[in-house]
Amino acid sequence: MASHPYPKRRDSKHRVLRRGESIRADGKYQFKYYVNGKPKFVYSWRLEPTDKLPQGKKPCLSLRELEKQIGYDLDSQMDPTRKNMTVMELVERYLATRTGVKPSTLSNYKFVRNILSKEDFSGKRIGDVKTSDAKLFLIKLQSDGRRHSTVKTVRGVLRPAFQMAVDDDYLHKNPFGFELAGVVVNDSLTREAITRDQMRKFLKFVHDDNCYCKYYETVYILFHTGMRISEFCGLTISDLDMDNRIIDINHQLQRSSAMEYYIQSTKTNAGTRKIPMTEEVYRCFQAIIEDREAPRFEKMVDGYTGFLYLDDQGMPLVAMHWEHRFNHMVNRYNEIYRVQMPNITPHVCRHTYCSNQARAGMNPKTLQYLMGHSDIGVTLNVYTHLGLEDAAAEMARMEAVEAARKEQEKISGKKDRENTVTQKMFRAV
Repeated sequence: MASHPYPKRRDSKHRVLRRGESIRADGKYQFKYYVNGKPKFVYSWRLEPTDKLPQGKKPCLSLRELEKQIGYDLDSQMDPTRKNMTVMELVERYLATRTGVKPSTLSNYKFVRNILSKEDFSGKRIGDVKTSDAKLFLIKLQSDGRRHSTVKTVRGVLRPAFQMAVDDDYLHKNPFGFELAGVVVNDSLTREAITRDQMRKFLKFVHDDNCYCKYYETVYILFHTGMRISEFCGLTISDLDMDNRIIDINHQLQRSSAMEYYIQSTKTNAGTRKIPMTEEVYRCFQAIIEDREAPRFEKMVDGYTGFLYLDDQGMPLVAMHWEHRFNHMVNRYNEIYRVQMPNITPHVCRHTYCSNQARAGMNPKTLQYLMGHSDIGVTLNVYTHLGLEDAAAEMARMEAVEAARKEQEKISGKKDRENTVTQKMFRAV
């Protein structure tokens, strides 16, 4: 009987090697396959999963297991070689697609890069990252002293980066596709709104203080408009329609870490809005404009000029200036009064405005518009700091409404009975 023209290759245990399989001189198994016409290789010290690992060798999948994995990837049109990409390489690839983002977003990306560059996780193959690895990495960041907001920012880059790998058929599943709440502890400080009484006391203090009275109008406006401090800093005289008493918010002023001033669009599309002025807010803006000393040369930032407040160099004040001033005002208040005032920042003023309007019964959609929120859930869940006293007051109001309704029903019922008696008397006559 004639022998086969292409004799089957066998290993040292006389097992037939499949197409693409071979064994090297050092005893290591090799499988050759092609991706887009280019040869690729995988290696293993074991042919079958039941084979013993040679002494002194690192644990690895058997060649047949690797072949099955590669076959699954090829059948699903995935590129198995892309799994060798590192986490850092994937992040860089993802960030390269993020063009046209705001400068503050670019700053966040740089921040995440710096963190990842110091972590061993960044050198891990993306194909080796499991959901548990992703969770343990975020837990490690918090254990190393990173705040919840930082961990959230890092995850905010890694999650879409790995999703891009899934969309590009590099991976089957996004290992960061889990909710953060059940993994790391939220230790961030909640910005609490202050009470109406605290707001009145603080405003009175600022108004009467010889040093800080010059900031009264700004503090009042922030408490009674709910503007973001960057929106207020970006206001120019032309943004104030004093005839119709309307504040036109369509941009915000920012300053980079390199001390460069720039104009940025509002935080969201909903942030572009027009806010009507109340009588007191109108008077405050009027006072600011009247007290504003016109500089010798009006500085221009990205085409905008005529900012309400300027520093000694003629440049507009930014959020940091007002945050420092609020801090000084609160410290001064607490030095004078026994009952201490909680921390108040420009953003606390925004929370307080939203809570006060909600307590006053403002329509939620109207409040969402005034706050410039794209999602009403943010308006209702984050900014309206309502508590037990508010719940009790609402219950009392509902009880009063119910009592009035019952009283009205009694009156209506009595009138109906009187009408019935009158009709009977009329028929009798």
